[in-house]
Amino acid sequence: MAASLVLSGARVVLPTGVVENGRVIVDGTAIAGAAPADAPSLDLAGHWVVPGFVDLHNHGGGGASFTNGTVEDVLKGVHTHRLHGTTTVVASTVTGEMDVLAQRAGLLSELVEQGDLAGIHFEGPFISPCRKGAHSEGLLRHPDPAEVRKLLDAARGTAKMFTLATELPGGLDSVRLLAEHGVIAAIGHTDASYEQTVEAIDAGATVATHLFNAMPPLGHREPGPIAALLEDDRVTVELINDGTHLHPAALELAFRHKGAGRVAFITDAMDAAGFGDGLYHLGPLEVEVKDGVARLVEGGSIAGSTLTLDRAFKRSVTIDGISVEDTVRALSANPARLLGVDDTVGSLEPGKDADLVVLDADFTVKGVLRKGSWVVEPKLG
Repeated sequence: MAASLVLSGARVVLPTGVVENGRVIVDGTAIAGAAPADAPSLDLAGHWVVPGFVDLHNHGGGGASFTNGTVEDVLKGVHTHRLHGTTTVVASTVTGEMDVLAQRAGLLSELVEQGDLAGIHFEGPFISPCRKGAHSEGLLRHPDPAEVRKLLDAARGTAKMFTLATELPGGLDSVRLLAEHGVIAAIGHTDASYEQTVEAIDAGATVATHLFNAMPPLGHREPGPIAALLEDDRVTVELINDGTHLHPAALELAFRHKGAGRVAFITDAMDAAGFGDGLYHLGPLEVEVKDGVARLVEGGSIAGSTLTLDRAFKRSVTIDGISVEDTVRALSANPARLLGVDDTVGSLEPGKDADLVVLDADFTVKGVLRKGSWVVEPKLG
């Protein structure tokens, strides 16, 4: 078990706001309200201490894929994102054959049970061919509650989210099934109308998968899914804040309409995150990463991102003008609430896991603590 530790002198972001010259006390794997007199202390003057980041949509990193990789590959990807402050990660799959996805769910569920992952997100195959993005069209299928149930069973209680084109036949019934099982039904890779999207939300859908991307644009005669997803307080929207997927004005629009409590920054990262340019695979599709932007070799569609959440944090505060407190909500508190793990992660409060990130004045990661142990130990002075 990790020893007690006192982090002092930092600007600490709590659910109630920023505490100047604050202290965080770690006792073993948890945040505590008191520490022994002889507990080691680390002076973090001039730094920020924020909750560990929570990524609910992530396909891999460090050259490793959550969809195709071995257990060792998945752990490598998880570790890559931990180095960048993401202490809680959901493994997202991409479209594949049903039997392959079920087998993958079995492998990933073991890592959830071990505490390495926070759950599984099935992105595809139940999505629209009109908005397929970097998914193999030949493997797409209509949502079928029986097949959704097959994946739920294969995941053994570790499935956290399904992305669906809810306008397709079987879509609404699948949403209702997921809601009954306490699994997030997310609207994404969709060609739905405004009215169809409202119907899906009423059926139980609560998340917009990477809002604005892989869906019809907002129009004044046909507002499409974006208007419905923005206006409904039951919906939290994912945003990929990498400077490629979204114009800053689109991000501002989302924050203005949803409020800071209904936005979740995600990476939608693929293998190249934290690794570099080159040729990769996203499921069965070949992807070229050039200058940090991932695109399909065939067709040129954007194929996920190479984003890490520390970059999303820095961009949010320094370029988009979002406050540190609201950025923390989007990176930690909101996704933790969605995943149902906000009793243990997502904020710095006594009794919760000692998951935190130390940032310097320029919002560069200097330390990452997970369950009381340093993943990245601060080197100060």
